[in-house]
Amino acid sequence: MTERFAADWLALREPFDHAARNVALARHLADRLPQRPRVLDLGAGTGSMFRFLGPIIGRGQDWIVLDADAALLDEAFGRTAAWARRRHFAATAEQDELRISTPHGLWRMQAMEGHLSRFASEQPAVDADAIVCSALLDLVSASWLSRLCGDLMVPLLACLTVDGRDTWRPRHPNDALVRTAFRRDMRRNKGFGPALGITASRAIGATASAASDWHIPRTALRMQRALIDGTADAARNANPAQTGAITAWQEARLRQALRGRLAITIGHRDILVLPPGG
Repeated sequence: MTERFAADWLALREPFDHAARNVALARHLADRLPQRPRVLDLGAGTGSMFRFLGPIIGRGQDWIVLDADAALLDEAFGRTAAWARRRHFAATAEQDELRISTPHGLWRMQAMEGHLSRFASEQPAVDADAIVCSALLDLVSASWLSRLCGDLMVPLLACLTVDGRDTWRPRHPNDALVRTAFRRDMRRNKGFGPALGITASRAIGATASAASDWHIPRTALRMQRALIDGTADAARNANPAQTGAITAWQEARLRQALRGRLAITIGHRDILVLPPGG
């Protein structure tokens, strides 16, 4: 079954995603694009990459936001229209297209519903100047990634790929147990075959890459609680024999978060891949 993500979770993480993504790599991509680029966003969710990269591209642009979840695509239009209006840009939606009028040109977002699990082998007829994604590559399999990159004809910018450099402070005696179980759960099939997990950033032939870590401060209680509970649930799923120890870790971490004593760093990498000769 393809992994699904709740709109509330995507909204909660978006400020941390935006702060973490590497602007220099994004500008490198933007500089290589034509005057009016067409961008294909894989697993677009609620449109966070559009809201990050659109202003960096700056000029007129067309986006195709591809996701298997029609509800998230609807949310992408609503959130992006509200985001644009806060910046005093006119935004209008008609059927499957959102249009944003900016002083730098017209930005268009077109929704496309489709299963990413089939994308690398059955790519839709999309004329794109770049492919982008965020928090996707650690979910896919080695064979899926190989097919995608093997046929790559345009630049690929893959943001926020988990690389295993997680740090929880202060330390807890069960950190290693929870980390090992969580990484085992990361490798389960998310609809693409056995997932790459923390090996994804090493499995892709990057032209350039840069750290894009989440830094979750002591004051970000809602995000901390989501990470604690999500990590514990995944660890229990992977290692039910250690449920007691994992739950003890979870309860201790929640107490620390409530007392403002917990800081979390989750390591990611942003990856830019240019096609041969690009």
